[in-house]
Amino acid sequence: MGNPKAFLTVGRLEAGYRPIHDRVNDYSEVEQTLNSADRRTQASRCMDCGVPFCHWACPVGNRQPEWQDLLFKGKIKQAYHVLEQACDFPEFTGRICPALCEKSCVLKLSADAPVTIRENEAAIAETAFHEGLIEPYVPVVRLDKKVAVVGSGPSGLACANRLNRMGYCVTVYEKEPRGGGLLRFGIPNFKLSKKIVERRLNLMEREGVHFIFDTEIGKDITAAELTKKYDAVCVAIGTGVARDLPIEGRELKGVYLALELLGMQNKLLENLPVPPEKIINAKDKHVLVIGGGDTGSDCVGTAHRHGAASVTQIEIMPCPPEGHNIATPWPMYPQVLKTSSSHQEGCIRRWCLTSNKFLGEKGVLTGVEVEEVEWVHSPDGGRPQMKKTGKVEVIKADLVFLAMGFVSPAQDGVVSELSLNVDGRKNISIDVQGLTSFAKVFACGDAVSGASLVVRAMASGQMVAKKIDKFLQKVGK
Repeated sequence: MGNPKAFLTVGRLEAGYRPIHDRVNDYSEVEQTLNSADRRTQASRCMDCGVPFCHWACPVGNRQPEWQDLLFKGKIKQAYHVLEQACDFPEFTGRICPALCEKSCVLKLSADAPVTIRENEAAIAETAFHEGLIEPYVPVVRLDKKVAVVGSGPSGLACANRLNRMGYCVTVYEKEPRGGGLLRFGIPNFKLSKKIVERRLNLMEREGVHFIFDTEIGKDITAAELTKKYDAVCVAIGTGVARDLPIEGRELKGVYLALELLGMQNKLLENLPVPPEKIINAKDKHVLVIGGGDTGSDCVGTAHRHGAASVTQIEIMPCPPEGHNIATPWPMYPQVLKTSSSHQEGCIRRWCLTSNKFLGEKGVLTGVEVEEVEWVHSPDGGRPQMKKTGKVEVIKADLVFLAMGFVSPAQDGVVSELSLNVDGRKNISIDVQGLTSFAKVFACGDAVSGASLVVRAMASGQMVAKKIDKFLQKVGK
């Protein structure tokens, strides 16, 4: 704690976003960064609390006070070293994590001005990369055990990274033409540049991780072959099944799942082939996004960059309170109204609306019939129940994007071929050792937990890497 009074004398300073009129014309990252002097000053605000709630709230157990102090002192290499011990990919979380740590910072409680932890994390990682302080870590000794990781999203990459550094021979299989999972083909470039993802993949390759792309397990290679070839297999396939809306008119042209838009756009930006029938263009069209979460926000931002005539986002739940929510007190993550950079670019936001049917002419979408709902609390204190009010209207729409979350991993492929046990929500079941119902096959990330945060997926990948290591050490004896 280099400056014990900084939290009293230095205010919170955020880098902010690029001007709206500028950023909506491209897909470059919207978030800016502070200069190095201001960044160090912001790091000095960390109070090195006796009970670091920032550490408590972080799924990967980041030791924020330690690297904040090192950042303040200008010791970037040491700061990155402390950072990467807990967080495999700070350049990802520093950009797209909702910063559970900041919401539990003591300065969030006392002054509603937490330390800029997420931005500082990204700054450390970027400075370390740009100054050549990050060198490939190649294990001195290679073990004679081979591990296959199925899926190259955040959980699979974290698992592969940890196992490789332990000395195991790791191969990552990915069905898409390039690695990263939803980091690459889900999150828009304006939030996470794919150059950042590719840079990390290149580093992992130099460290010894082998990547095999365009290869789907259960289709190009059987899961049985995989289990015979490797000493352990980790399934990290995420939750690929999106929640659909099977109401009247779903078959109309113009109704898409969110990832059909987001994945297509990211592939186009990387000059990857997209079949003509899969091309979606929102230019001069009225867009309706159904679903109020981050994926819906990403659709809003993408539609703006297409040049949409209007963008409306609706949510079936009530509007969250602004600023503070007594139901989620500090240090819990506050369930409050979130206004993203995409919302700031122009978006009509509405709540307590359910969709009754899609309307169209000659097979083409023209609008959506929606109805207002209210949420009624049950007398016994159970979950509120939705009740339709009878207030019906039609929202004009040329395009609809369904962004209502993800329900489970794909049940075909590796899950069905190995007859893996699943829970009531069709997520893969694992035991306390991280093992599935099939011998030497492990699983982690959203495929196990259901759709969650990137940082939680990374924590799951780290955990299962330890369990695979323990398993292989027993096998070797």
